[in-house]
Parts: sequence; C-alpha cells; structure tokens
Amino acid sequence: MEEKQQQEIDLDKVYDYAEFPDKFSRRCDKCNSSYFKSSVKGGVFLRECRECGMKKSI
Repeated sequence: MEEKQQQEIDLDKVYDYAEFPDKFSRRCDKCNSSYFKSSVKGGVFLRECRECGMKKSI
C-alpha cells in the first residue's frame, strides 16, 4: 500500500476511493483544491477535480 501512495498521480486513471482515500478530507490529493465536479454513470459516483482533473470513484 505504501508503494502506491508514493507513485505519481496519473490523471488519465480513475482512482477508487476505497483504495486511495483523500489525504485531507474533501481535498484533491494532487493539487489540494476543494473544487470538484461530480457525475453519476452506471451507478458509480465520479468526482473530478476542476483544477487538475484528478478523478475518483466514490
């Protein structure tokens, strides 16, 4: 698990919140922004940072 946290964040990948919870609550892990756009597709809640584009399925 520690190895995953040290690797660079890939903005093309959708991260799973269960595996990669927020380092700081309600903040983007890459840029620390709290400004997100959210969508639901196929029953999956997707949160995307409006600053850098990092995505997490919640």
